[in-house]
Amino acid sequence: MNDLLGIAIVFVTVTAVMYLDKTKNKYTQKVLQWTPAILFAYIIPALFTYCFDLELSDIALHTLSKNFIIPLAIVLVMGALSIKQLKVVGLKPILLFISGSAAIAILPIVLLLGVNSFTEVLQIEILDREYWKGLVTLVGSWIGGSTSQLVLKEIVECSESVFLIVLVLDNILVNIWTILMFQFIKRSSFLNNLFHIREKPISSFSNKKNPSSIGWKASIKIMTICLGVVLASLLIGNFLLKIIVLSILGFVFGNTFSFWNHKLVIKIGGYLIICIMAILGLKLNFSGFAISGYIVVFAIVWLILHYVVMLIVAYVLKVNLAWVPICSMANVGGISTAPAVTKAFNESWMPHAILLAVLSMVTGTYWGLLTIYLFETVF
Repeated sequence: MNDLLGIAIVFVTVTAVMYLDKTKNKYTQKVLQWTPAILFAYIIPALFTYCFDLELSDIALHTLSKNFIIPLAIVLVMGALSIKQLKVVGLKPILLFISGSAAIAILPIVLLLGVNSFTEVLQIEILDREYWKGLVTLVGSWIGGSTSQLVLKEIVECSESVFLIVLVLDNILVNIWTILMFQFIKRSSFLNNLFHIREKPISSFSNKKNPSSIGWKASIKIMTICLGVVLASLLIGNFLLKIIVLSILGFVFGNTFSFWNHKLVIKIGGYLIICIMAILGLKLNFSGFAISGYIVVFAIVWLILHYVVMLIVAYVLKVNLAWVPICSMANVGGISTAPAVTKAFNESWMPHAILLAVLSMVTGTYWGLLTIYLFETVF
């Protein structure tokens, strides 16, 4: 019953978001100036679960999303990335992304050292009660996702009680941060003017071989190949390995087949991103949260400073400030939310957000190991 209910809520959500995205009503447009249409993919399912007291965080739809919908979206979105566009991205956004990862890994130690010069309250909370081990798993979650988080949990031997608290904190902060990044990316043009950054945005994807209209034969070929690859990916047990393989294959497909239509795949990929966001929204549950206020404030300041560091780096590099929320979400949000936030600004940037999110997944465990080393060395 819950599975059918979850499917119904997702269907209603996706339909509503697609309608909002296309509506021209002036009052609706005013609302969308603050809340992008795709963000309602988070909000609507949460309203359903909250108002009707539903528990839909463990239904089979989440497994379907992880094993089928997300892999298919990755193949399609990466299939929209041409080599020419990849060259346009350049080194600067990657350097910006790395600065964000480094900030996440190093800032906990810097913050704790700074606060300790005034009071030992945080030292008692974080070190004596071993919350620092939970913060290490938070580094893994933010940069590398669930895989890195679980690996680091085992490495640092984080207790189940601390780990549970961190999971709740992680869920709340990432969802709030996603909402903020939707707002910040919409204001990137204003910030570019404010800081006198004149870098031109990446142009929309184009391919001279693509026909002006989308042919049915080419569409069937593309979807058959993508579905076949996704089904084959079920044989790969490791999620991180699966994401890497599918990303590479999608990229190869988009730059190999003459019948490939970049406009088609990025459009379908965008719809799948909305669907993934709606399914994630079924998990939003803020009840049962009990944690020291000091840890909450510590984590909030940590995230804000991560963003400030990237703003400074972006200003120094003179890179379009839209990359800051994209790189931040590639770090903190990951493979699902990074392209969703990017879609609210420019659909043609979504493949680059996927690339950065994959880079985040690959490096998350290593950044977490750096955090462990710093905690054990400094304290």
